[in-house]
Amino acid sequence: MANGTRKVSRTWWGVFTAGLLASGSVVLSPPAHAAGPPTTGAPEPTPSSAMGAFLESGPAGVGRISQLERWLGGRELRVGHTYLPGDRWSNIEGPPGFLDAWADWRNEREDRLFVLNVPMLERNEAGLSDHAVRRQLQLGAAGYYDHHFRALAERLVDLEAEDTVIVLGWEMNGTTYTHRCAPDPAAWKKYWNRIVTAMRSVPGQKFRFDFTPSRGRDAVPWTECYPGDDVVDIIGMDSYDQPSGSGFDSHVNEPYGLRKQVEFAAEHGKQISYPEWGLFRNGDNVEYMRRMIEWMKQHKPLYHTITDYCPHGVWQCDDNPQSSQVFRQMLYGADPEVPPKPEIPPKPEPKPEVPPKPEIPPKPEVPPKPEVPPKPEVPPKPEPKPEVPPKPEVPPKPEVPPKPEPKPEVPPKPEPKPEVPPKPEPKPEVPPKPEPKPEVPPKPEVPPKPEPKPEVPPKPEPEPQPQTDCLSVNLGSWVESWLGGPLCIDKGGSKDDLDDLDDLLDTNDTEVWEQIMDSDAWPF
Repeated sequence: MANGTRKVSRTWWGVFTAGLLASGSVVLSPPAHAAGPPTTGAPEPTPSSAMGAFLESGPAGVGRISQLERWLGGRELRVGHTYLPGDRWSNIEGPPGFLDAWADWRNEREDRLFVLNVPMLERNEAGLSDHAVRRQLQLGAAGYYDHHFRALAERLVDLEAEDTVIVLGWEMNGTTYTHRCAPDPAAWKKYWNRIVTAMRSVPGQKFRFDFTPSRGRDAVPWTECYPGDDVVDIIGMDSYDQPSGSGFDSHVNEPYGLRKQVEFAAEHGKQISYPEWGLFRNGDNVEYMRRMIEWMKQHKPLYHTITDYCPHGVWQCDDNPQSSQVFRQMLYGADPEVPPKPEIPPKPEPKPEVPPKPEIPPKPEVPPKPEVPPKPEVPPKPEPKPEVPPKPEVPPKPEVPPKPEPKPEVPPKPEPKPEVPPKPEPKPEVPPKPEPKPEVPPKPEVPPKPEPKPEVPPKPEPEPQPQTDCLSVNLGSWVESWLGGPLCIDKGGSKDDLDDLDDLLDTNDTEVWEQIMDSDAWPF
């Protein structure tokens, strides 16, 4: 394809074309039913070459071959050319019913040639990154996709199209397709070998494999992708009239151009082909049309097919009337009045051009309506609700819990409280003042004063004050329980009296006890 400017359909339409070419050396001799001899002295065709055109991918393409033949004055086309869709593996295996009409057309005559472009990877026009392509090529080189190509080979053999020319992984030196070579040339060449080996393993096959780069260096020199003479039968080249302002001599002499192709094929003992060629960047270029036909007449490719849709073609495209006239005159010199019929087909072609309007899908721009989901901006209203959570700021009440912390400061007071236990009751009166207590915390300075108060408790010394009036006598727990308490003796007596009393208390004489009870010495 011409540097990504042509779009490959993923349906049966296909965007490729292969051309009906022609110089006398590359066309068939006129069939018996052909129109009369050329009126402009066109060169006699040579029966050793084959020409054709890509007119449509599916069965419709087969039907248009006869219309193009009439437009050419009744000359028969020997080459039928189409492309397998590269969107998914099931289509690369050959969609059911897609290849049948082509196989039937090929088998109607022994000298016909069926040319089939086969993608090496699915999602072939998905614009995958070099990293993704490299990974896919490495998987292919490891044999992960061999079964898809065996399935394709079996289908072609079943349809009796076992001698199909397979244009495998075309334009691999460019950037348009996923099956490009530049991300990993070594893996690409190994993968090509596996595909060819897998397809040749099917009994009954007679396939020929066409190695077809685009003209020029492109992303990588195509010679770096050449997989080997044992797995290549034909060395082709896709060559369009580009870039803008370029002349045909530059096409011939540029690095990896037309001359390099012819020389490289001769070095490797291979035939050449031009599966795709046509007009492109320089409009209705008569000079290019004439020189390209002369080049093919000189170098006698095995086959050549013109891409026949705008901007490349001459029959289904009205944009190139002068080149179209040169093409027909150099082929057969015929100018039949049949053309109005082929003019009808170009109308279906603009319809495929209408598909680019799907590129206009500004309707996908309607998705900015998903931008209308400022309704998701309505959800920010729930965000103000998180502003309501400032109520959790009301948990300054957890700051009130620190107030219980001042209470732990109050607990030190409970230590003196064991001495003044009755006072804890007023402290419950203090809790009702929890709020002032935060102000009371400064009073913790006052608490030291309660500490001197615990020093005041030594005032229980007033208990010894009764000792200033009496002396305590130890009578034993039984006697004291009977008397109701300890015995206190007035200090007014002398110490001798007390000693005598102790002696008496220690005696066991009953008479003595009777005297004591009757005497005034008894303290009660």
